[in-house]
Amino acid sequence: MIDLAKLTWPEAKARFGPRLVVLLPVGATEAHGPHLPLDTDVTIAVAQARRAALKLQARGVDAIVLPPLAYTVAQFAFGFTGTVTVRPGTLWSLVEDIIEALQQHRIECVVLCNAHLEPKHLGVLEGVCLDHVRRGEGKAQLLFPNITRRRHASTLGDEFMSGECHAGRYESSIVLAEDAAHVRNDERRRLEPKVVGLVEKLRAGANSFEEVGADSAWCGDPAAATAVEGRELLERLADVIVNSVEEEWADLFQ
Repeated sequence: MIDLAKLTWPEAKARFGPRLVVLLPVGATEAHGPHLPLDTDVTIAVAQARRAALKLQARGVDAIVLPPLAYTVAQFAFGFTGTVTVRPGTLWSLVEDIIEALQQHRIECVVLCNAHLEPKHLGVLEGVCLDHVRRGEGKAQLLFPNITRRRHASTLGDEFMSGECHAGRYESSIVLAEDAAHVRNDERRRLEPKVVGLVEKLRAGANSFEEVGADSAWCGDPAAATAVEGRELLERLADVIVNSVEEEWADLFQ
């Protein structure tokens, strides 16, 4: 069993301890074009975490997946109905509280499996990790493999590397692989490729999808997405987690 929420408390007690790797999926509830559901990032984060947990277990490392965080800083898409955003401090406190609660149950290895790429959101996750390290010994170790870093991003395809991937081929492929019933394929197939210069405009201070020209909250090439590519991308996303865990906690593999 890899989902914590499906265990009873005695089963959780038997699994919990300093050698258990706990994976926390982090996503958002936000607009992803006219073709993908609002929980796209949550779907991707959960799929990454579950696949990583299975790979870790296959290598002899016990791992478990927490219920996902589905609300976060999502200001960039807030102009689109259904997007729910929270304050950065709310996200910070929630992640911190979850880590401290796990620590009280003897957990020492926690990994954030994040699929939401908004810069302010990423900044909060990185800040929590840095603060956690500064607070010293006696704390559970917190690992955040940020897939936007070049070493990870370079494994996730050209569209992801370009930054033109919000509800594009990259995300659409993964949702086709994991939740095909909720992809509006008639809408998806009608969408022509769209390049908006998302990364450059973010760096220039853009604060919304409308400002960058993504007037329906998507960019990239969703019509080119396939479930086959989605499954391949999930393998690579899982490898990001497994490789990061091995680099950080090599003794778990011995």
